[in-house]
Amino acid sequence: MATINLKVDGLTCNNCVGHVTTAFEARPEVANVMVTLESGGTSDVVLTLNTDIADETIAELIDEEGYTLVGVQR
Repeated sequence: MATINLKVDGLTCNNCVGHVTTAFEARPEVANVMVTLESGGTSDVVLTLNTDIADETIAELIDEEGYTLVGVQR
């Protein structure tokens, strides 16, 4: 399984972590989500994939939850 490392701004609490986690867990491409919260900074989100997911889809999901995607590393 492939992983994608994301950098996300705007996560401030465990509720924010829950929003991002739930959004990605609802996608069939995503097997697992792990978020390392950096309140007031840039948080790390690691996606473990079942199948590939487009960067555009990732950006849309983050944006829909009200956060800012600042980096994607494959």
